[in-house]
Amino acid sequence: MAFLSTLTGIIGFGMGVPFGLLLGFYFFIYSKPKIVQVDWLNKIIADMWPYLNKAICASIRSMTEPMFAEYVGMFQIKTIAFENLSLGTIPPDIYGFKICETNENELVLEPAVRWAGNPNIVLVVKVLTFRITIQVVDMQILVAPRVTLKPLVPTIPCFANVSVSLLKRPEIDFGLNVLGGDLMSIPGVYHIIQRTIKMQIASLYLWPQSLEIPILDPSTVAINKPVGILHVKVVRAHKLLKMDFLGTSDPYVKLNLTGESLPAKKTSIKKRNLNPVWNEKFKLVVKDPESQVLQLEVFDWDKVGTHDRLGMQFVPLKLLTANETKEFKLDLLKHTFIADPYDKKPRGNIVIELTYAPFREESIKVDGIGDVLSRKESSLDRPSENSSEVLSGAGLLSVTVQGAEDVEGLRHNNPYAVIRFRGDKKKTKKIKKTRHPLWNEEFQFMLEEPPLNDTIRIQVMSRRKGMPGETGYQSHRRGP
Repeated sequence: MAFLSTLTGIIGFGMGVPFGLLLGFYFFIYSKPKIVQVDWLNKIIADMWPYLNKAICASIRSMTEPMFAEYVGMFQIKTIAFENLSLGTIPPDIYGFKICETNENELVLEPAVRWAGNPNIVLVVKVLTFRITIQVVDMQILVAPRVTLKPLVPTIPCFANVSVSLLKRPEIDFGLNVLGGDLMSIPGVYHIIQRTIKMQIASLYLWPQSLEIPILDPSTVAINKPVGILHVKVVRAHKLLKMDFLGTSDPYVKLNLTGESLPAKKTSIKKRNLNPVWNEKFKLVVKDPESQVLQLEVFDWDKVGTHDRLGMQFVPLKLLTANETKEFKLDLLKHTFIADPYDKKPRGNIVIELTYAPFREESIKVDGIGDVLSRKESSLDRPSENSSEVLSGAGLLSVTVQGAEDVEGLRHNNPYAVIRFRGDKKKTKKIKKTRHPLWNEEFQFMLEEPPLNDTIRIQVMSRRKGMPGETGYQSHRRGP
């Protein structure tokens, strides 16, 4: 079921992203904040639909390939591939469009999109010697996304990122033929699949969750620079749901900030406890305290299978005052759709303490390299300037890997860089078929104490036929 939900979500957002970019550019140039008429825009989409159809399908194929690869080998599955993939001849229809005015450096678009298409989507799954065909027919989608273009910059197309989220659960209806038979005609199956898909898509993209799409290379514009640290203390939870057979749960908490692709932080697991006490502290890098949201999810750990989510909550960072600790007691929700009439079951609560500490930035030039390593120190609990402990406390070390020249070896033509610092490892993207790679990627290392006598180690690696090989090595000692 998760497989079908993810596939449907990819199809929907594969359609939405090109439209969001197209709409965003036109309205950024020509419109003012208001509700606008969209007949002319639907005419443009209709004329472009044959080309958009091919482009969207190509994106869907590239996005689903790694997802399909995860299932190959499971349940005796040998291959999963599209036999046919076309969105048909009927384009989506935009029947409403709103441009929202904000005080931020962004443009917020809220289109209302409906699509009753005639897609030709056939997926073939080979299990052992059997060939199973899955066909999606009569698809209808009604969705109200929020498309945010941010930040606005003086470089075409005038915005650096696109953030897409859903204001409410999408309405999705379709038929599903498996081996030539209508799976949806089986009593009860239709409602189960519909509800599951809506829940899965909502968990991925319902606000404050979002799909972040970079448009401009970060090296070409100064965007999303860290501005502070969020100190999170997960204190305790109370009256959690009973998920295990013996009437208990094994809870742990995942926490992350929206707009970040970093792995979520996790607390320890409290076995057989519905009123766990953690008192565990975490630090998260903040890039935009006005728009970012802290998301908390409480899970029941299971030794086998997926972990059940007990509940979730979120806290907008704009509710915090700099350098002031604030305690929150939050009632857990089933998902982010607060107005869900079916979500009436008490799920307990969680207590957290939050402190936002803005950075004080310093730059120190490193002899022998010629670049500047930037150390950003949190202002939280910082001693006076005359104190010998002025560099103590949480901070952030930012390392920018710009590029390399004349990478050695004729066979080393897919170079990437590996950066190691205090046991933490970061890696740039691979640049194919070059001996002069340009990465321009920035990495952050969280600091518990100043890096007065530490070493940053950088290796340039390459891959050839799936085998890694080292092409170069350099270390730099980070000191005062």
